[in-house]
Amino acid sequence: MKITAVKSHVLSHPLEREAGYSQQYYKSRTAHLVEVSTDEGITGWGECFGPGNVALANKAIVERVVAPMIVGEDAFARERLWHKVYNLLRDHGQKGMPVQALSGADIALWDIAAQAAGMPLFRLLGGKCRERISAYGYGMMLRREKDLAAAFAEEAAGIRERGFSAMKMKLGIGAKEDCKLARAVREAVPDSVLMADANHCYTTSDAFYVGSALDELGFYWFEEPTAPEDRDGCRFLRERLKVNIAGGEAEFTRWGWRDLLRAQCLDIAQPEVCGLGGVSEYLKVLALLHSEFVPAVNHVWGSAVAVALNIHLLAAMPDIPGGMHPWEPMLEYDTTPNMFRDELAVEAPGWAEQIAREGGLSPSEKPGIGIVPNPEMLSRYAVA
Repeated sequence: MKITAVKSHVLSHPLEREAGYSQQYYKSRTAHLVEVSTDEGITGWGECFGPGNVALANKAIVERVVAPMIVGEDAFARERLWHKVYNLLRDHGQKGMPVQALSGADIALWDIAAQAAGMPLFRLLGGKCRERISAYGYGMMLRREKDLAAAFAEEAAGIRERGFSAMKMKLGIGAKEDCKLARAVREAVPDSVLMADANHCYTTSDAFYVGSALDELGFYWFEEPTAPEDRDGCRFLRERLKVNIAGGEAEFTRWGWRDLLRAQCLDIAQPEVCGLGGVSEYLKVLALLHSEFVPAVNHVWGSAVAVALNIHLLAAMPDIPGGMHPWEPMLEYDTTPNMFRDELAVEAPGWAEQIAREGGLSPSEKPGIGIVPNPEMLSRYAVA
C-alpha cells in the first residue's frame, strides 16, 4: 500500500469566553489534523500538538517538508519512515515544531495500519490492559475576573456534578493568589482528587511556596511548576514536597525523555503523543518510563482524534508495577467547550455522556483510531 497524499487541516473557531493559562489569554480554539491517503483507499488521520500560529507553521512543515519525504512510500513502513524524516530534519530541529509535524503524520500511518488489519488501534498495540479508563476533568482556566477564586469554586462543583471525581485547575496569577485559588477549589470539592497546572511559570522559590500550600491541601500533583529547562529546580521540589511533581508535555523523542528521566525530577510523566514524535516514538518513551518505574498520565489537548488516540494508548498501557490493585492511568479530559472534540467526527463519540454514566471511557472497537472527521467541519473551520 503506497502513500499518495499528505494534507494538513488547520481549524479554528472563536471562543464565547476568553480563556487562559499562566503564559497568555486566548480567544480562539485551534486544531491541526493530518490526513494521509493511500492507493488502496484507506485514509489515516493524525493530529499535531501546537495551537494558533504554531499550527500554521506546522502545516507548512507537514505539507512542504514531511510530505515529499513519504509520498510514494510504503504506508506500512512506519518505523523506517519515522527515522527517514527525523534523520533528514535532525540538523534543523531535534525538538519542537519539526517533531510535532512528524507526530501527526506518524499517527495517521498507525491509523492506516490498524484499519488495514481490520482491528482497533489498541489491539494492534497488543490488546487492552483495562476495559475502562478513568477520566479527570481539566478546567478552571484563568480568566480576567475580580473574584476568580469564587468562579473556580463554582466551576469545580460543576465539574464534580458532571461525573468527574478528579479534576485539574490552572495556576499562574501570582504565588499568593494561586494559593487562594487552590484553597477555594479544595473547599468547594473536599472529597475530589485535585491537580494543579502552573504551565512552568514559577521560579523555584515561588514554586516551593505554592507547592507547600498544595501539600497542606492534599493535592495529588503539581504540574510543570518550573520551566522545562530547569530540571535542577524541579528535582529540588520533588525532593522536598509531598505533592507529586508531574510534567513532560514539552519534551520530545526518546532521547529527550532519556535525559529528563536521568534528571530524576518527575513523579508522574505526561508524554504528549501528538508532539513528541507520534505513536512510534510514544511507545519507545513509554518503554523508558516503565524501565524506570515512572507512571504515565498522557497529556491530552486537542480534537476528537487526539482524545480517541489517547483512549487507545491508555487502554493498552501495561500496569506498572502490577498487582491485584494496580496504579491506574487517567485520561485528561477538557471540560471547557470544544466543538473540535464533540462535533468533528461523522459519528459523535458521546464521551461526555459515558463519563457521566461511568466516570470513564472505553476505546472504540472500530478499525483504526475510530474517528472520521466530517468534511463539512473541515471546510467550515479551515484557517489555511
